[in-house]
Amino acid sequence: MTARVGLIERFRERLPFAEADPVVSMGEGSTPLVAAPYVSERVGAYVWLKLEGLNPTGSFKDRGMTCAVSAAVREGSEAVICASTGNTAASAAAYAARAGLRGAVIVPEGKIATGKLAQALVHGARVVALQGNFDDALRLVRELVARHPISLVNSVNAFRLEGQKTAAFELVEDLGGDLDALFIPVGNAGNVTAYWKGFEELGHSPRLFGFQAEGAAPLVLGHPVAKPETVASAIRIGNPARWEEAMAAFTASRGQVRAVSDAEILEAYAMLARHEGVFCEPASAASVAGLLKYGADGCERVACVLTGHGLKDPQTALDRAGGVVPCAAELPALERAVLG
Repeated sequence: MTARVGLIERFRERLPFAEADPVVSMGEGSTPLVAAPYVSERVGAYVWLKLEGLNPTGSFKDRGMTCAVSAAVREGSEAVICASTGNTAASAAAYAARAGLRGAVIVPEGKIATGKLAQALVHGARVVALQGNFDDALRLVRELVARHPISLVNSVNAFRLEGQKTAAFELVEDLGGDLDALFIPVGNAGNVTAYWKGFEELGHSPRLFGFQAEGAAPLVLGHPVAKPETVASAIRIGNPARWEEAMAAFTASRGQVRAVSDAEILEAYAMLARHEGVFCEPASAASVAGLLKYGADGCERVACVLTGHGLKDPQTALDRAGGVVPCAAELPALERAVLG
């Protein structure tokens, strides 16, 4: 049996890691790129879905975390910390556990999806529920690491972007470089920045279209949002850390950042599950919601990034799905339940 190769080993020549460096990996990256026939027909373009929810902890964060935690081990750190809306917490906790490091995650109190909270806890991280939002949490952990020898593994860590840029490498490989546009959710703006970095390194320049939720759309509005709110908890961020880099990427690629409503996000979320067989978390569906709302803007070959798996947020799924059918343990009742 062949072990799954992690992205540091796979793309080492384009990453800041030497052969002798320690690598903390769980086989992240190499995620499927699947055709989306239903979405393609609706928008009149060839559309693919990049399923980043199939990374080890269920989100794209693992791409950056393998690099950030490997670098922390190389530098002799004994602990890592992050602020998070959920996915970064889950990933940091898992990779810290695998590396034998202590992990701490700071999350907005009452604002983290159940699956992500369970992940962070089960991996043994110290989970701190902050009485504030993500932006408050990130500000405070940046001040904390300035006082203590702890590695910060949010996307302000340059190693995170190094790892996340490899998704662009995979898209270029899978589509032979024939990609007109990338549609992507935008929260803290690190991922879109990383994709652009990856495309640029390979000499490709697809147009980048980013999508924020209407209640958490600082890049669209042009100013921070003090109290961001959206059902898409992973992108509930009011003051993105990679603001300038992301806007530069949109401009350089001749793309744009736009807003979609929670209703549009949830409609795309349900459509992907029912017509494409893909279960993603609500924030992931912002990319497809944007494509459905604004169209492909003349692009013929489009990839939408689905950043996290649907099991991250089971409550949203249960709230929107039909209920189960009760049934007595006898054949006539089962026939009525199944066929009726």
